[in-house]
Amino acid sequence: MAYDLLIRNGRIVDGSGMPAFRGDVGVKDGKIAEIGKLSGTATRTIDAAGRVVAPGFIDNHCHYDAQVTWDPLCSFSCDHGATSVIFGNCSLSLAPVRKGSERRLSEFLSYVEAIPMEVLDTLEFTWETFPDYLDQMDHHLGVNVGNLIGHTAVRYYVMGDDCQKRTATDDEIRKMQDLVRDGMKAGALGMSVSRNQGHYDPQGVHIPALWADEKEIFALGDVLREMGTGLIQSGGGNGAEVKNGLMSRLSEATGRTVVYNNLLQNMRRPDEWKEQMALIDASTAKGIRAYPMATPNRIVDHFTMRNCQEFRGLPTWHPILLASDEEKLRAYSDPEIRKKLHAEAVEFKVDTPPPGICRTWWDYMEVQTALLPKNKVFEGKTVGQIAQMQGKGIIDAFLDLVVEENLDTEFLHGEINVDEAAMAKILTYPNALIGLSDGGAHVQFQSGFGFSTRLLAEWVREKKVMSLEQAVRRLTFDSASIFGLYDRGLLRPGMAADIVIFDPDTV
Repeated sequence: MAYDLLIRNGRIVDGSGMPAFRGDVGVKDGKIAEIGKLSGTATRTIDAAGRVVAPGFIDNHCHYDAQVTWDPLCSFSCDHGATSVIFGNCSLSLAPVRKGSERRLSEFLSYVEAIPMEVLDTLEFTWETFPDYLDQMDHHLGVNVGNLIGHTAVRYYVMGDDCQKRTATDDEIRKMQDLVRDGMKAGALGMSVSRNQGHYDPQGVHIPALWADEKEIFALGDVLREMGTGLIQSGGGNGAEVKNGLMSRLSEATGRTVVYNNLLQNMRRPDEWKEQMALIDASTAKGIRAYPMATPNRIVDHFTMRNCQEFRGLPTWHPILLASDEEKLRAYSDPEIRKKLHAEAVEFKVDTPPPGICRTWWDYMEVQTALLPKNKVFEGKTVGQIAQMQGKGIIDAFLDLVVEENLDTEFLHGEINVDEAAMAKILTYPNALIGLSDGGAHVQFQSGFGFSTRLLAEWVREKKVMSLEQAVRRLTFDSASIFGLYDRGLLRPGMAADIVIFDPDTV
C-alpha cells in the first residue's frame, strides 16, 4: 500500500494499556491504515527509532473558548502532546449570547478563569446561538476541538440580569432545555454546570450557574437523558458530592456520565481524598458513572497584591482587589479597614467563607520574592512565620510588607498535591480521570497545561508509580471513552490518525 505517512521503527504504545511493541504505523487519508511491519511506500516517512508512538493526548478540561478564535493550536496544550482539547467547562461557554450582552458574558469567564478582560475585549462575537459558535470553530483548527454547553451562558441568555437574582420559572427552564437540545444536536459533547462556591463575577456575586437549584440542573440533564448522548461536567462538584451525593444522583437520574472537579490531596485536610475515594467506590459499585478528575500537577498560585484572586468573595477584601493601585494602598494602610480584613481572613467572621480559606491558610502562603534588600530575609517564610518574627498580627505583618513594597512582593500559595504517597494513590485510582489542565486559564497565577509531560516525566519515568502503557491510556483512551470520542484515543486501523511521537528518556 502507498501511504500518506509512514512512521517506522517506533515503540508503539497504542492507548489500550496493553504492552508496547515495535512496529510501523501507516496513515492514509487522515486515518490509520495499518499497524505492524509495513513495507509500502509513503509520501512522508518518519523514523521513530528510540521513540514512543502513541495516540494524541486529550486535554479534557480547558478554557480555550476565546483563545481558539485567534490561536487555532490552543497553545500551550499542543506543545505537550494534546491533539484534542475540550472546553466550555465549569458552566462557562461563550455561547449562546444575545447581541449587546457579549461583554457581560465574557466577564464571567474572565473573572472565574483569570483571563484578562483586555484580552477578551478583542474577541469578535460573530455568533449568537451555540450552533453558530460551533460553525465558527469549524475553520482552520490546528487541534481537534470539543465543546460543552455552559449553564451560565444558557441561564444568562434566558433570564438576563435576573440570572443572578432568583430561581428560574418552569417556562424559563423549558427555554434553557431547548437551548441545550439545540446545542447537542449541533455537535456539543455535553453540558457543564458549576457548584464551585468560589466562582464569582467581578462584582463579587456568584456566577449564574450557582443560582440554579437542583430542579433546574436535573431538568437540563434530562435533555441528555432524552437524547441518549452526552456527558455532564461540573466545576467544584467534589464539595456537592461529599455533602449530598449530587454528582452521583445527577448521573443516576440522567443515565449520563458526570465528571467533576476534583480529587486532590490537601495538606490542611490530609485524609479527605481517602474519604472521597470511599464515596466514589460506593457509587460506582451501584453502576453509577460519576467520576472526579485529578491532575498530576502540584497546584501553586503565584501572585502579588497588585493582581490577586486569593481573597475574592470576602466582602471587604473583594472590592479592594478590584480597585486601582492607589486605592489598594490606601485601603491596606488604613487601620480601621485592616480590622475588617483581619475579621474576615483571620477570624472568619463572615457568613460563608469562600472555599479554601480557613484558619491555617496563612501557614501555606509564603514570600517568594521580596523587592527590598532588608526584606530578603522573609523569602521562603510563610506569612505566619513572618508575623511571629516581627511580633505582629497576621494582617499587619502581611500588609505592612505589601504596602512597603508597593504591592509588588511576590507570594506563592501551595498546599495541594504535595504529598507524594497520596498522589501515587490518586493517580493510579481507576475511578478518577487524569487531566484538569485548565489550559487557557489562570496563566497569571498558575499553569497546568503541561500535565501530560509531568505525568510521563515525574510520575512514570522518575517515580515509577505506573507503567508507561498505563499512563498513555490515562492520557488518551480513558478520556476518549468518557467524552464519546469514539474514533480517538487508540492506535487502531480505521481510527483517526491523531498521533504523538516522543522520546521517553527526555519528555
